Amino acid sequence: MPEIDKTEKVNKLFESTLEYAVKFRHEFIMPEHLLYALINETTFAFVVSEYGSLEMLTKDIESFLSGQEKLPEGKEPKPTPSAQTNQLVSEAYKQVVFSSAQALDVPHLLYGLLHLKESWACYLLKKTVGTETEQFMSDFITYYNMSALDDVLQHGDYDLDDEEYTGDDDDLLYSDEKRPASWRRLVTLMNEQVGERNPLIGREAELERTIQVLCRREKNNPLHVGEPGVGKTALVWGLVSRIESKAVPPRLQGSHVFLLDLGTLIAGTQYRGDFENRIKQVMEGVMQDGPNNIVYIDEIHNLVGAGAVGESSMDASNMLKPYLESGSLRFIGSTTYEEFNRHFSRSKGLVRRFQQIDIQEPSTEETLNILRQLRPNYEQFHGVTYEDDALSFAVEASAKYVNDRFLPDKALDLIDEAGAAAECRAESTEAASLVTKADITDVLAKTCKVDAMAMKNDDSERLATLHSSLSALIYGQEEAIRQVVEAVQLSKAGLTDDDKPVASLLFVGPTGVGKTEVARQLARQLGIELLRFDMSEYTEKHTVAKLIGSPAGYVGYEDGGLLTDAIRKTPNCVLLLDEIEKAHSDIYNILLQVMDYARLTDNKGRKADFRNVVLIMTSNAGAQYAGQASIGFQGGLTRGEAMMRQVRKTFKPEFLNRLSGTVVFHDMDREMATLILHKKLRELQQKLEAKQVTMTLADAAIELLLSEGYTREYGAREMDRVIAQRLKPLLMRELLFGSLKHGGSITIDATEDGLSIRR
Repeated sequence: MPEIDKTEKVNKLFESTLEYAVKFRHEFIMPEHLLYALINETTFAFVVSEYGSLEMLTKDIESFLSGQEKLPEGKEPKPTPSAQTNQLVSEAYKQVVFSSAQALDVPHLLYGLLHLKESWACYLLKKTVGTETEQFMSDFITYYNMSALDDVLQHGDYDLDDEEYTGDDDDLLYSDEKRPASWRRLVTLMNEQVGERNPLIGREAELERTIQVLCRREKNNPLHVGEPGVGKTALVWGLVSRIESKAVPPRLQGSHVFLLDLGTLIAGTQYRGDFENRIKQVMEGVMQDGPNNIVYIDEIHNLVGAGAVGESSMDASNMLKPYLESGSLRFIGSTTYEEFNRHFSRSKGLVRRFQQIDIQEPSTEETLNILRQLRPNYEQFHGVTYEDDALSFAVEASAKYVNDRFLPDKALDLIDEAGAAAECRAESTEAASLVTKADITDVLAKTCKVDAMAMKNDDSERLATLHSSLSALIYGQEEAIRQVVEAVQLSKAGLTDDDKPVASLLFVGPTGVGKTEVARQLARQLGIELLRFDMSEYTEKHTVAKLIGSPAGYVGYEDGGLLTDAIRKTPNCVLLLDEIEKAHSDIYNILLQVMDYARLTDNKGRKADFRNVVLIMTSNAGAQYAGQASIGFQGGLTRGEAMMRQVRKTFKPEFLNRLSGTVVFHDMDREMATLILHKKLRELQQKLEAKQVTMTLADAAIELLLSEGYTREYGAREMDRVIAQRLKPLLMRELLFGSLKHGGSITIDATEDGLSIRR
């Protein structure tokens, strides 16, 4: 017998077989050991499980092997192949020669095992598989993807159910009628599953156009192009439903629609020619199945380049071109705009054979109609009831807050998960559950990182108290707080443009008067996140590009834009651009479209949605000129007017024209300084309470801190420095080394040398 190579899987299988023979202390390696090792082979176990009980087969093999005579203790087992094992391997080698295979593989051994006479391994396997031994072998080869042996099975009349084969080699043929339809494993017949899917609602124009293209004589292949989640696949299921109900032209009646799974088609194609063979089998099989059959290819852009080797242009798309051109077999493809432009449009020959049909995102009214008609399906599945308001809110909230996905998919996701949450709640309370608007709000808050309170438009308590809440935290800036609160309330009331940010505000004023603090407290009071960008980091032209992403070919292109990525992750926020005048002038060009259309496109063409963003920019521009308001010829100007005059010189008119408002912050006066000092002392007292310490300041100590901390030039930050330099060192020494180690009370007074502890 000529020397034949063995695959790596066969070598491992032989090693496992020997290990089992040694483990059971048998003198010979039997076919049963090989079958026991085969059970651990993934493909074999999977195919056997489709025909019978893998567990029962395992138990039968173990019972047989345990009942065989074992070598006496003390004698080291060195098993040798039995006569039946030699016969099995010999039959397997025959199949290698017949099929012109390059090496002995697992299907050859399985084929040899099924031909053994008077073998328990053969008997137990056939008992598990049943009478469909030939189909079992064909399925195993299909999954194992051994194309060489598959050719032998398709052209050789090996009757595996007979005890003995008596034919000649010249008779190893059987007719096409007996050829197993292995291509069926690579496709899904959608006609059989149409009742399990949601019905198609709307899309009448797109469906009629699809049917019209399918009825063409040539180039009768529709291509559905649309964003993810707009209903491209649902449209095909709607077509299948029409075919089943015979509500289509006579040409399409009785058509079978096959879903081609490219993943299954490619999986396991380790040999050159396997992939091409599978495509040919599927196409020929679908054509023979019926005259008007349709092949549906989801994510059809994957065809371009699939199966190509090296520099070869022979990929799946080129293999399908003859079938696309003939018109005898119809294809329906679906893909997204991004993938169409990136992959599909490169193949001009493929594009011209398809008729493109754009599937646009439905409006909120159309989506609400879809949800209302699908409501019984979700109610029956989850065992809950949906309120009408819940469906309306699901559409509105998903359209407003979920910016990176599309209707109706994102609205259906909301009601589905809310139904699941209500179902879980009903199981714990043993009561029928009703899905309300509040349930949709909770789901959206969890899945989309949107604060639940921010979405409760009917709960205006937080908005009503927003002014008083900010005034209690920010002192002396009543006019600034009023403008900020009004801008937010106008947006929440729906009186502003829906395609603009909630507010676009420019805060101008001296340092340390509360510009940044207003933005921070506004985010806290609204229950949304604060995103802060320090514009002093973007003084160069190339650093500004980092906000939307570096251009192609530059370092950092793959990282995306810092600003666009942040807004995409947190679309409902307060965006603070601190010290805007310190950035490069290109930043104003970027912000123009944000303030006008609430959109910003990054370097990869992805859009960030700013519709739910409160945009706040701070600037010190003009603060140095405020003191000159009452000097010379400008003596009639107020300090605010003097600052605004300089602001108009600093910023471009088109930038200022797009702002919701420019908020001028006043200088700090003594009354404001007093309030800020008491606030800082309260914050310090809260830290001391954690250490069981009570602090009391005498009036003289407060007056000393106020006299040193109040300056119009430096604002509230000077107060922080005075407290840190005068008061905190006294407390530090007492907390670490003095009387406050274990808590207590302390009184701070003022002396000629500064602050001291009153004993």
